[in-house]
Amino acid sequence: MPNVLLTESIAVELGGAEPWPEDVRLFQPFDAEQILLPEVATVRACQAFLRMCGLPFTIDQRANAEQMSPSGGLPFIKCGQFVIAELDPIVAFCNTKGHTLSSHLDMSQRADMRAYMSLVMNVLYSAELYLMWSHEWTYGAVTYPRYSFATPFPLNKILCWKKRRSVLTKLESINWSDKKLDDVYDEVDSCCQALAERLGHQLYFFGDKKTELDALVYGHISAIMITPLADYRLRILYKNIRHLLNTFGA
Repeated sequence: MPNVLLTESIAVELGGAEPWPEDVRLFQPFDAEQILLPEVATVRACQAFLRMCGLPFTIDQRANAEQMSPSGGLPFIKCGQFVIAELDPIVAFCNTKGHTLSSHLDMSQRADMRAYMSLVMNVLYSAELYLMWSHEWTYGAVTYPRYSFATPFPLNKILCWKKRRSVLTKLESINWSDKKLDDVYDEVDSCCQALAERLGHQLYFFGDKKTELDALVYGHISAIMITPLADYRLRILYKNIRHLLNTFGA
């Protein structure tokens, strides 16, 4: 039977009737040589979510993981006959199987959680894309050698150029292309302050139980702590929510 590619929220319901298999694989680029900051964040957020749900999986690092993904997004999992790419569809797929981190929240709290998750993606993920693909020094010193790691010349230059053009177009569509680096850090600072206010003195964002928001923020914090960059101001800006790294056990 051929694999079924799942990228839409409606389609993920198809997998709900089957139990979670023991041989689920999570695909990502190579950690040491290849993966970039935005993908590190989403990969680690997905890993954290699955572990928080107690769902077994193994990590499969592939040089062509992005090309293997049905949506081009990372990470993606192979679960039985299903292939699901990116964090939101993976979370939705797990939800159909009864695995969720937010069942204890009421409707208002769930709406708040989704709003904060949108804030993280709109600001932190966009800032990571900006640093990797728009900031010239980072692009030349970090992004280009890592993204082109597994591709021979001249295809490496072509693919990197196409990817950069795609990301810059995305940044332009959300009005980030004309920002200066200080503007980006101001956006990140405001986002982190909002997250810190939501967290307060709680263990997690919604009390003493983890949610999908905790997994997502964990992914971004842990990513910036392990990714080499020319400017480490993001690590400083994350200081008020950094203690989450020590509480997840993921």
